Amino acid sequence: MNKIFIHDLRVEARIGVYDWERHLPQTVRLDLELAAPSEVPFHSGKIADALDYAKVVERLKAFAKDAPPPLLERFAEKVAELVLAEFGTPWVRVRVAKLGALPAVREIGVEIERSKER
Repeated sequence: MNKIFIHDLRVEARIGVYDWERHLPQTVRLDLELAAPSEVPFHSGKIADALDYAKVVERLKAFAKDAPPPLLERFAEKVAELVLAEFGTPWVRVRVAKLGALPAVREIGVEIERSKER
């Protein structure tokens, strides 16, 4: 399987179960691995055949900005659904981390894998 990855994407989101968390934007880190939708760009070398990483990043930033669900688990699920539906990949791994959410903890989060067959 050929994979594309986006690591350490920082987005601002109002996410969390406490009222104060939903009123203040927090930095959330996203790491994604996607199965390449096609092998064509590996052979053709043409940008027109490739997945546009910038569009994926732009879409994820817009999603995070628009009232995401309160739980990291649901946020990760919605990110996976979005990527599978909009970018033609058959499989995705999504890791979502809140940075500095708890004292003495650098990051806390969830990781999921989803595929279109699910």
